[in-house]
Amino acid sequence: MSEVRPGSWVRVGREGIDVHRYWQLEALEHTDDQETTVAHVRELLDDIVDRQLIADVPLCALLSGGLDSSAITALAARKLRARDAGPVRSFSVDFVGYEDAFSADPMRDTPDGPYVRELAEHVAADHAAITLSNDDLTDPDARAAVLAARDVPVSIGDMDTSLYLLFKAIRGRSTVALSGESADEVFGGYRWFHDADAVNADTFPWMAAARTGPLDLSTSHFAPDLRDQLHLGDYVDASYRDALAEVPHVEEDAATRSSTRGDGVGAQERRMREVCYLHLTRFVQILLDRKDRMSMASGLEVRVPFCDHRLVQYVFNTPWALKTFDGREKSLLRAATRDLLPASIVDRVKSPYPSTQDPGYEKALRTSIADLVSDPDAPVRDLLDVDAMRTAIDAPQDGPSIDTDRAKLESVLQIDAWLRRYRPTLAL
Repeated sequence: MSEVRPGSWVRVGREGIDVHRYWQLEALEHTDDQETTVAHVRELLDDIVDRQLIADVPLCALLSGGLDSSAITALAARKLRARDAGPVRSFSVDFVGYEDAFSADPMRDTPDGPYVRELAEHVAADHAAITLSNDDLTDPDARAAVLAARDVPVSIGDMDTSLYLLFKAIRGRSTVALSGESADEVFGGYRWFHDADAVNADTFPWMAAARTGPLDLSTSHFAPDLRDQLHLGDYVDASYRDALAEVPHVEEDAATRSSTRGDGVGAQERRMREVCYLHLTRFVQILLDRKDRMSMASGLEVRVPFCDHRLVQYVFNTPWALKTFDGREKSLLRAATRDLLPASIVDRVKSPYPSTQDPGYEKALRTSIADLVSDPDAPVRDLLDVDAMRTAIDAPQDGPSIDTDRAKLESVLQIDAWLRRYRPTLAL
């Protein structure tokens, strides 16, 4: 099976299958200086949010207290006030006891709660926090709904379930939501954008970062013979080569090449263009697919202003030095929206979508996996390295994080549920 690529349509007729690409990123020379670039980004954001606020049903904003969602919420609040249609309604997700017991992990330095409240107060939003418990996150009906929405055995565990439950709760009060999703891909916000080893690795940067980070993508929980048959390394490498071959580059004249290649500036710019392209055409699909499936399963329409093709095209062609002119991630977005936000949010380090840190959730997860591994009739059991799974189950819980073992446990549960639901025939 093949998915229709973004920016494409497929026509099936008597003559066969016709695939047409109606939009794609282009390489264009960027001639604007820093001040003009920042001003144009703001001009685009103003217009995009203004357009995406048009709705004949109740509308809201998803708010995490980070730069991206706060900028969209603040812009929406300003536009609605100008129309005498405010205040902006906003929603956030939280977990029982999360903020009080929060412990920094490799992905998150701070909890979202204080920043969410500060921004909501700053823009006078009509805000509501959707607080979830362990019972909510482990509810079989919720997990089944996530599986049905995903339709494939891909899961990030409680972060999928909490997103679905958040959207379900919002749908009771709003029909359309604005999201800050995709700003990291557009403006270069992920930490691995600024990690030389990840950037220069001969693979997708997020996979290079994951090899030693908290989101390790290893497949050591699968049986060795299955890993040998899958050739996943070859698949990833081929996918990477295909993606690189698509990247559009601005043609350089001889003078430009000779003046930049010597000190590595031209080479770095070329590589960062590739890295940005990989994120805009590969990585962002993972997040947008997840958000679209969870929202549609709840009957909620989620709009993503940062995916407006005009903004994506303009920022894609902006030199990396301009995207990081203040020495940090997302320099352009920070500068373009600074006047809208409290300083604490403007300067906040990126914090991804939250994951529960409650030890009770981890305990329940390990109990479920232990029962599954002990069940000789479990569909997933033949795919597993049972000894490796038992080691993961028995490993100490060393503080809250989405660590390697937890990611493996979540994926095994989802694969088993998927096999039970769809009952495919596996040729091993």
